[in-house]
Amino acid sequence: MEYINRLNISLTPHADGDQTVLDLFAGCGGLALGFEALGFKTIGFEKDKDAATTYSNNLLGDGYETELTIHSDYPPAQIIIGGPPCQPFSVGGHQRGVDDPRNGFPIFLEAVKKVQPEVWLFENVRGLLYANKWYFEAMLQQLAALGYIVEYKLLNAVDFGVPQNRERLFVVGHKGRFTFPAKEKKRVTVAEAIGDWMATTPPEAKFLTPSMDEYVKKYELASKCINPRDLYPDKPARTLTCRNIAAPTGDMQRVKLADGRRRRLLVREAARLQSFPDWFEFYGNETSQFYQIGNAVPPLLAQHLACSVKEYFASGLVLSKSDIEQSSLRINKQLALF
Repeated sequence: MEYINRLNISLTPHADGDQTVLDLFAGCGGLALGFEALGFKTIGFEKDKDAATTYSNNLLGDGYETELTIHSDYPPAQIIIGGPPCQPFSVGGHQRGVDDPRNGFPIFLEAVKKVQPEVWLFENVRGLLYANKWYFEAMLQQLAALGYIVEYKLLNAVDFGVPQNRERLFVVGHKGRFTFPAKEKKRVTVAEAIGDWMATTPPEAKFLTPSMDEYVKKYELASKCINPRDLYPDKPARTLTCRNIAAPTGDMQRVKLADGRRRRLLVREAARLQSFPDWFEFYGNETSQFYQIGNAVPPLLAQHLACSVKEYFASGLVLSKSDIEQSSLRINKQLALF
């Protein structure tokens, strides 16, 4: 119960800090929840109605249902966070990149120009470092030109208390010294997260049919999968995505029961594996709820990042223009390694 208690207690929102956080492309509030757990005040902007409702009903900050554009206006804030839509740069989204109308980076860049926060942070898929590296580099140069030290790092949620292997790219802009969070020593397993539910068959449980089992078998054979992609109690889960928790696909996340049957994940199981507290209520139909969970930044990882931001403000250190320029040169050398 240690993991569950951690979620339900340590991720309790409170607003006792001086800094305001604008959360762009906020989704259901996974990233914001981590910040509110550290006392930051948040304001979320999200175009999906169900996600915006989830945000407003669980967080202290207001969640606005709105579709952001480069012309959007924002209230004053010291911090901007967000998750510009990653489909344009993901394998699942066909990596159309800058040509994809879902590309949210121009909006994020314009928001930074208008608000001029002391710190900004965004999350995206690692594919941005590879097939779309040229675009990523151009974007970083534009952000650095606004007077920020720009740093980025690949972080795996499993290293920060989340029972799931989920590697994502995090990019931070600041004007002092920012330190990415240190990894936790212990990794949390599936059993620690949902062991109290894995053997249950509640009325809403959905089981794989014989034909679905056969399809999964063929899928795993074609993809040269050595072990079935069931959830293993003694290991962290695979990456939760909208697709593999919301739909009965060959790659779906599933629980294998003692009698050999397999069932799809319950919404609350997916939420725990993504590190949402049990008290966090999702709105909309089941598919919508799964999509909100799959799109979210795990709140526990977000809490670690919020702690780094809090430490940054506590240091009170602001670097000179020359220091910032030197940092830009280091970023260019780092990009050359990919």
